[in-house]
Amino acid sequence: MREVTRHITTSVTAALVLVGLPSSAYAIGPGGTGKGGSETDSSGGGKITVETKVQTTVNGSTATAKSGTLSSADSNWTPPACWYEPAFSPKELKKSVGNLRKFNPFGLGNMVADMYDGYYEKGKPYKDYNLDKQGEGMFWASVVNPNREDDPEATSCDKAPFWVDEAETPDEPLAISPRILAEYAYDELPVPGTEIAMAPAGQSTVNLPTWVWLDKAKFKKVSVTASLPGTGLSATTTAEPVSLHLEPGTGDAETSPASGDCKINADGSIGEPYAKGKAGKIPPCGVNYLRATGDSEPYALKATLTWKITWTSTTGEGDDLPDGTYGATQDVTVQEIQSINR
Repeated sequence: MREVTRHITTSVTAALVLVGLPSSAYAIGPGGTGKGGSETDSSGGGKITVETKVQTTVNGSTATAKSGTLSSADSNWTPPACWYEPAFSPKELKKSVGNLRKFNPFGLGNMVADMYDGYYEKGKPYKDYNLDKQGEGMFWASVVNPNREDDPEATSCDKAPFWVDEAETPDEPLAISPRILAEYAYDELPVPGTEIAMAPAGQSTVNLPTWVWLDKAKFKKVSVTASLPGTGLSATTTAEPVSLHLEPGTGDAETSPASGDCKINADGSIGEPYAKGKAGKIPPCGVNYLRATGDSEPYALKATLTWKITWTSTTGEGDDLPDGTYGATQDVTVQEIQSINR
């Protein structure tokens, strides 16, 4: 299970760097400790970014080590780079801002705290940090998906922390929801590396098919549940392998099937292991190289597995998400057998 302690820092960080002081000295949060990042915005309240409290749990086989992150088969879709979630009670937010004044080189701490006080204490737009509503709601703050911190969209959640009454859903498309939890879990799916089995292994022969297959025990359905403690929100995202696509690494080759797409078998395997006596047969999944590598570099045979992605949630919502793909390359040396006709 993954749990991250939230924290924030203020826009004073850049100034601290300029004067050679440690930016960690300005880390603030509900407990007054941690590290992170925040920026100011035109509202005057300042954008505060916190670390997510979303927890993820792998369901099914936990023995499968995660080799990489799925890529969306839909080039126009990716999991969210940021969202908003409950972050601070009124007391917690006021305490966090107050902590700035405890470390105040060159008056910077007071300056930033005064900015936040003007936004949350003096009625523009909040009064006294909504302390009269303690226990009746939370301030929601921006969260960056830790898997997508470098995405340009990670800065799109640029609102200062805003108040949401208990049991209310904010009118904000990027507010945490079952679907956002499901999309976050998409990034957490522990897909195995796409290492195919081949026969012959290591070295192929011109005009003799190379058989390719995947073990059904390794490539099977896996799911991840993402939940936000204290909200009752939870979503489970499931990935199921459906096909394998082969790219021989050269135009001088033929795939079987011709499309290069090897469908999954009824038992969950892909392709068929080579066995003695199959030398003259066409493999259900394989490659036939037409030219030897010779003194050239080996061919880079790429095998990409496609996973069908679905999700369900505690609210009854659910749907499909774009298929995910994950691939790997393997070097293949191709020899040419010379024969003499008499």
